[in-house]
Amino acid sequence: MANANTEQSGLDNVPNLDELPNIAASEIQAIDIEALIAPNDSRHPPKILVLYGSLRARSFSRLASEEASRLLRWYGCDVRTFDPTGLPLPDAADADHPKVQELRELAQWSEGMLWVSPERHGSMTSIMKAQIDWIPLSLGGVRPTQGKTLAVMQVSGGSQSFNTVNQLRILGRWMRMITIPNQSSIPKAFLEFNDDDRMDKSPLYLRLVDVCEELVKFTWLTRGRSAYLTDRYSERVESTEELSKRVNQKSL
Repeated sequence: MANANTEQSGLDNVPNLDELPNIAASEIQAIDIEALIAPNDSRHPPKILVLYGSLRARSFSRLASEEASRLLRWYGCDVRTFDPTGLPLPDAADADHPKVQELRELAQWSEGMLWVSPERHGSMTSIMKAQIDWIPLSLGGVRPTQGKTLAVMQVSGGSQSFNTVNQLRILGRWMRMITIPNQSSIPKAFLEFNDDDRMDKSPLYLRLVDVCEELVKFTWLTRGRSAYLTDRYSERVESTEELSKRVNQKSL
């Protein structure tokens, strides 16, 4: 599925608490799966796709996504990160481009997503938007993001802002995703990561942990019933062929 540019996938390298130095071992709790699922629900690890929105050599959105990925793995998730290097601009290449195919396959594989973007000119970056734009609303009659969970985060070079996470929420709603209530905004990100490229302990780090914990809980809670949650009357009276024609029309 994913090529060699995709970060370590599956359940490899699950960190222990020694690798999470900012975590209070007495306070972090494993997910109480029994409190969230029905007896016959699947128990495989939640599949989480992580997207970040910068190509800089020292990208703070990537570093924040790596901190989150460590936590998601500790919480028992199967985490895969898409490397946007080499992804063409939307419509600048065909959908069979290898990077586009990789991203779309990961989107279909996932049961939840984490989007982390820098704020640039008061908005998400074009790199972040390009990744989202390459994920189609529909492939035939199948919507690859519908009913999946989503957590949103942003990093900023200046004072705290929520412009980017608000925009990501709008996109998540448009993609028919279940966007969790919590979110993370990291201002002056260059002060929050040390020389080892790890996030320092702070209230901002605590919020990042909250986001990861909540994403895992919501994914366990909803994935076994997402088909029912997203079942709509209007679509039950519309054939798959009609749906495909409507959402894939070239112009209004």
